[in-house]
Formats: sequence, structure tokens, C-alpha cells
Amino acid sequence: MNRVTDVRYVAYGVTDYTAERSFYADWGLEPVAETGETVWLRVPGSDEHHVVRLRPADTNHVEVIALAAAQRADVEALHARVAAAGCRMIHAPRPLDAPGGGYGFRFFSPDGLPFEISGEVARGPRREIDRWEGLPVRISHVVLHSPDHHALVRFFTDILGFRVSDWLGDFMCFLRCNTAHHRIAILPGPACLNHVAYDMTNLDGMMRGIARLQARDISVRWGPGRHTAGDNTFSYFVTPSGFTVEYTAELETVDFERHVAAVHVPSQRIIDQWGIGVGGPQALPHAAPDPCLFQTMER
Repeated sequence: MNRVTDVRYVAYGVTDYTAERSFYADWGLEPVAETGETVWLRVPGSDEHHVVRLRPADTNHVEVIALAAAQRADVEALHARVAAAGCRMIHAPRPLDAPGGGYGFRFFSPDGLPFEISGEVARGPRREIDRWEGLPVRISHVVLHSPDHHALVRFFTDILGFRVSDWLGDFMCFLRCNTAHHRIAILPGPACLNHVAYDMTNLDGMMRGIARLQARDISVRWGPGRHTAGDNTFSYFVTPSGFTVEYTAELETVDFERHVAAVHVPSQRIIDQWGIGVGGPQALPHAAPDPCLFQTMER
């Protein structure tokens, strides 16, 4: 297979660890491991070992975006391709000593964001989530900004094995690595994370999740609505550390090999087919370069 197959987790360094951890508890995540002031958080509806890692830092930044490969041979093959593409390595393939273990390597993307590709990570328990619980069931997708978004699209397709599912005009590309319409999307802008989305059981699950957050004085910044590319519902929130997160549901399933990409002409009704949501993209944090590009945060 020799390609990325999914998204595993996102790790953050944050200046207000206590507030960020409290937010993710409200969001629906559970601690699965803890060392000092570092915590690994899981979603109860997935057997992925963890989906978020948090620890205190002097500035709010992304410490790593972790992607999955099927097995050790795929990790090795991907490492060879990433190295040949000229990316700076953080470390070569090796057994991982974090909770969940596994075998993987880390590198900086061409834009300087830290990535991990791993396989053989331990699986955790999971349970079925009722639609009225309003809890996330997995990471749905990660959206990135890039100062050369076309080049980053080529990196994800040519080196990591993603396929293009759709374009929004010429400025937003949706990329798949399995049957989900997109697991990565890329926008122009300074090198940084745009947002991380979490799948909910369905529309009812998303709406019940919104209600739970509003009861805790956490307001929707944009939504609820439904995008056209991927046909998924959305509602966007902002964490205390300024990271955008999304509840989404009903993301389109496509044939990985045969799906034909479309180009959607940007308009208000393409971005939000319902057109009833509060806020909009302008209500979310303005994109700014991640403050720790090309900096190794392991310790």
C-alpha cells in the first residue's frame, strides 16, 4: 500500500493547559494516559489510542500531526519517499515510546509543520455512541494553510499517497487517503493549522453536541451549516488557546480508486448550503504562521 491511510492525532503545546484540558473534557474527550502535565486524550467511539495530546508551553503551537500507515513496511517506504523529497527529518523510523507505542518517524513538512507517520499503534477500547449523546466518534479531518498550497497538494499526493477529491475554486483542495471524502484539506496562507474536525454520529449527534457546549458557555463561532465539498454538516468552535475545532457529520463516502474530482465555484451557498448558520469564516481566528515552524518540540 505504501501510503498514509488515516489521521491519528494532533498534539498541541498550550500556554493555558488547565483551560485547554477543561475544554476538551467538555468537547467529549477522555484521558487515556498522563505523565506529569502531559495528557493523552481519546474519543470513546473510536479504538484509536488517542486523538489529542496536550502539554504546557510558552506559546500556543502545533507539536505534531500524526498520520497512520498500515504496517511497518509502509512506514519504511514512506520514510524513504519523504526523505527523497528533501524534507527535514526529526527522527528516522523507530519504536515509539509514547503511550500506545507503535513504529514511526517524524519530519517537517515542506512548510515546517511537524508530522509523524506511524503503524502498529496499540488499539484501545471503543463503544457505540448513541446519536443523542452528542459525543465525537473520531477525528474526521485536518485543514492546513500553506504559502504554496499547490506544492503542498503535490506533496500529499505524490509522496504520501493521497488523492484529490474536490477543489473549491483554485484555493482549497480536499484530499482523501481512504473512503472518506477528505482527511486533509489545504488552503493558501501562512504555514499553520486551520482546524481539526471531529465526526459526530449524525446530524442529531452534532446538534446535541452543540447544545452540550452551549450549556457550558461555549458558543458556536460558525454554523450549524452544510458544506458542498464532502456534503458534511459543520459547526466551528475555538478553544481557549485559539485553535479552531469543528463538529461535523455525514461526510461523504467515496470510492478511493475511482472517485472523480470536481471543482466547485466558490459562493455563499457552496460554502454553506443551508445558509442559516451564525457567524462565518470571519468569526474564526485569523491565520498566522505557527510560532514553532521547523522547531523540534520533543522532550
